[in-house]
Amino acid sequence: MGVKSKISLDAINKLFESYGFVKLTPTSSGIIDTTYILHTKNDSYILKKYERDILQKITLDAKLLKTLKASGLNVPLMLDKKDAWYLYEMLKGDEPKNIKAYHLQELARFLAKTHLVSWKNSCEVEDTFKNEIKEALNYAKNNYFFYYKKFEFLKDFTPKNDGIIHGDIFKDNTVFDGGKIGVFDFIDSSCGSFVFDTAVGLVGFGIKQDNNYAINIFLKTYNQRAIKKIDRNILIKNMKNASHFFALKRVYEYKNTNKAKELL
Repeated sequence: MGVKSKISLDAINKLFESYGFVKLTPTSSGIIDTTYILHTKNDSYILKKYERDILQKITLDAKLLKTLKASGLNVPLMLDKKDAWYLYEMLKGDEPKNIKAYHLQELARFLAKTHLVSWKNSCEVEDTFKNEIKEALNYAKNNYFFYYKKFEFLKDFTPKNDGIIHGDIFKDNTVFDGGKIGVFDFIDSSCGSFVFDTAVGLVGFGIKQDNNYAINIFLKTYNQRAIKKIDRNILIKNMKNASHFFALKRVYEYKNTNKAKELL
């Protein structure tokens, strides 16, 4: 379900009068925020309503997207805001299906450049990640003890603070257009570890820890451009952490262990 708050095309055109939207398409993915696709005669846009109290995050997200865009990265700018509705650029391209070497190379280039930009900006240490793990572990312990035992080691996992990371680059947060990657959904970006961010990207693209070919292609490309080079063994360790962290989130947020099994 991608829509919690419904709105009509007429209502949208009253809010954003200068665009002349001709079509409004609800999305079906996502469980937290409302997302529509809007069309004019020539262009498409993303319309979002955040179904949570994250005004500060939204402001920081808009600023981060401007910074990344100015650095040449293919991310969507926030274009307009009316009431609680936010209008974004829609990136051209399609979600990758069968992952090829060039997908991993583009992902590596994107992350390396993002981390270079993030490295230049100050990033305050946050306790959000640690608190999120603690809350999710308590839920799993009380409701899915079998899975809790698999996730328990995460209570000691605290990534280093290298700078702002996306932290959620799964395939459905990316598009490819002519071999060029576009990445969106930075709203939950936070301070974190660059190696954890790369590990999430690999896990999110369906790469397993024993896929030496894919990991080597990614690492070679990333380390050629990285502000901090990543050791292969450390990356693989973080892939385990990332896969278990997101499996834990799926148990906690979806209340459904089948989605966790996909990552475990």
